[in-house]
Parts: sequence; structure tokens; C-alpha cells
Amino acid sequence: MVDFKSEALAIIKEMPSDSTIEDIMGELYFKAQVDVGLKQLDEGNSLSHTEVKERMSKWIIK
Repeated sequence: MVDFKSEALAIIKEMPSDSTIEDIMGELYFKAQVDVGLKQLDEGNSLSHTEVKERMSKWIIK
């Protein structure tokens, strides 16, 4: 089981002393989102490069 509290404390300890609460929350949110993405990859929930290119081509204005 993952010890989230220890991970959060380790992240906070590595940050500069003048970090704001927003900075800390941002780092913790970033870590959480990376963890979600890695879990999705482990479960095989990902897109190929071709699929990403196809989806993004709908966003690009020519």
C-alpha cells in the first residue's frame, strides 16, 4: 500500500522555503495527475501516436 502522507511530505520538504500554499498544492496535484496517468498506462489505457495525431488534427485550424 502506498504511503501518500510520506510521499506528500517528501515533495514538500524538497520545495524552497518560500513556497506558497498554492505552490505546494500545485506540486501535489501534479504528482497525483502523473500517478493517474501511469496507472492508466499500466492498465493499457493509452493512445497510439497515430490516434493522437488524428484527434489533434481536428483542433488545428488550417
